[in-house]
Amino acid sequence: MLVLQIGKIIKDRRKELSVTQPELAELAQISVNTLYKVERGQANPSLEVLEKILDTLGLEIQIKVKANGG
Repeated sequence: MLVLQIGKIIKDRRKELSVTQPELAELAQISVNTLYKVERGQANPSLEVLEKILDTLGLEIQIKVKANGG
């Protein structure tokens, strides 16, 4: 489920910036096929690939730690 959410965020941001998949792939230095699969939630990208995409789009990853309630 998380992979689908990440893909949608990436796709929405790319469209917001009026960037095509080939343009983003070139800027992020990844293959168009990889980007296509990430946007569709069909890939489980490495953190390196994800960072390249998000950095190119001006986005960042945030990790939140949940406190244990017990």
